[in-house]
Amino acid sequence: MDVALSSVDVSKLPPAEAEHVLRQQLAAAYRLVDHFGWTELIYGHLTVRVPGDEPQFLINPYGLNYDEITASNLVKIDIDGNIVGESNYPVNRAGFVIHSAVHMANLNAHKCVMHTHTRAGMAVCALKDGLLPVSMVSTAFHGRVSYHDYEGPSLDTDERERLLASLGDNHALILRNHGLLVTGRTIPETFLRLYWLERACQVQIDAAAAGTLNILPDQVAARSGEQLDRFAELESDNGAGALEFAAMLRRLDKTDASYRD
Repeated sequence: MDVALSSVDVSKLPPAEAEHVLRQQLAAAYRLVDHFGWTELIYGHLTVRVPGDEPQFLINPYGLNYDEITASNLVKIDIDGNIVGESNYPVNRAGFVIHSAVHMANLNAHKCVMHTHTRAGMAVCALKDGLLPVSMVSTAFHGRVSYHDYEGPSLDTDERERLLASLGDNHALILRNHGLLVTGRTIPETFLRLYWLERACQVQIDAAAAGTLNILPDQVAARSGEQLDRFAELESDNGAGALEFAAMLRRLDKTDASYRD
């Protein structure tokens, strides 16, 4: 429950220690997704690249509920979907294809990838206009969210290049008729981005159901997004999302700290 787990710079740790921290952070993120009700049975994935020369990343064991995921049962795989080391669990191929598309690029901006199938998220993904600037949180993505047309449940590796091209320089990708995807430099940063994107989708769907949407002008939305970016970077010396993630870890540790195992 200390700030260190949410703010430690894994790039300064030996590979084994860095992986241990990343495993605990990622397991915590899975528990938080479960806490917020963003699960879709056993589907959806949160992944993080581990330090090392070879592109390898951690992913959830296929078949487990999110509240069953721990640091030790996360599965390490390479970009070809092969399990690295020992594991008693399989890996979902669709999750491997989508996430390896980002991890194979090995960019510092995309060390972590989170993909969900939430009701509000999928609803926005099914809208022709996609995400609209109708709330403060949605402006964080104004002009900074990409779109990828639906090709099926992402089982073919040849889609990876198109997914990466669709993402471009952004950190949020709306998979049309499918779900949400966000990336980030760290797990705390990526989780905070996922939280705001999910909240933006919820607000849009709720507001549209209640009446006519009040869409913000481009100039206002763009300025708001820039201000939110500055706020996220300045609020903590430990990086965007560190304070929020530390608060959520304290919540988890009060109820069930088994994610650390």
